[in-house]
Amino acid sequence: MTRILLLEDDAILSKVVQNFLISRNFECDAVFDGEVFFRQLRQQQYNLFLLDINVPKMNGLDVCSQIRETDKSTPILMLTAYGDVQDKRDAFDKGADDYLVKPFHIDELFMRIQSLLRRSSIPQQQDEIISVSDLEINTTSATVKRDGQEITLTQKEYQLLLLLAKSKGRVLSKAAISEQLWDNQFDTNLNTIEVYINYIRKKIDRDFSTKLIHTRLGFGYYLKEE
Repeated sequence: MTRILLLEDDAILSKVVQNFLISRNFECDAVFDGEVFFRQLRQQQYNLFLLDINVPKMNGLDVCSQIRETDKSTPILMLTAYGDVQDKRDAFDKGADDYLVKPFHIDELFMRIQSLLRRSSIPQQQDEIISVSDLEINTTSATVKRDGQEITLTQKEYQLLLLLAKSKGRVLSKAAISEQLWDNQFDTNLNTIEVYINYIRKKIDRDFSTKLIHTRLGFGYYLKEE
């Protein structure tokens, strides 16, 4: 059975979410602060995490970041009252997979959870290394090197780079990127995609003479040695 760990300090909302998920045949444990969250995590394995941001002891963003230090794959869905684009970007940079702003409809929460669980159950590509010119992406350790130099990326930057690399030079539209990385749920206006492309360009291309990340005006982006 799928196990979910919920971090939420609003007792009423926590009970509503927990009871709803149990009614949908999930197992759901609920905790009210970040320290208790990790105590619970040491006792039980989970398939998905639901994290409020504004909770006692350790906020949800720090919890998310600490999870990602050792766990790159378990889906994380943020449940929070903070709805600004920058708040969402901060969460994705910490390693969140999705973001749902309060107040939300419980059925939408259920759809988001189903979507994240489907994605996490897709078998990973067998190849451990994807290479484009002198760029190497290790899909097992989620690390990136260019010309032997290790490059540090946030979770969302890594996912975007990996998506481009797996496309093998094919142009990806902003709509395609939004659909695959944000399920079209995040406020993926044109500027959001452009911002993340610029983030990885600075890290992947700026210090190298051969540029790998390219724009095809009016169509989208692709990764290729030209």
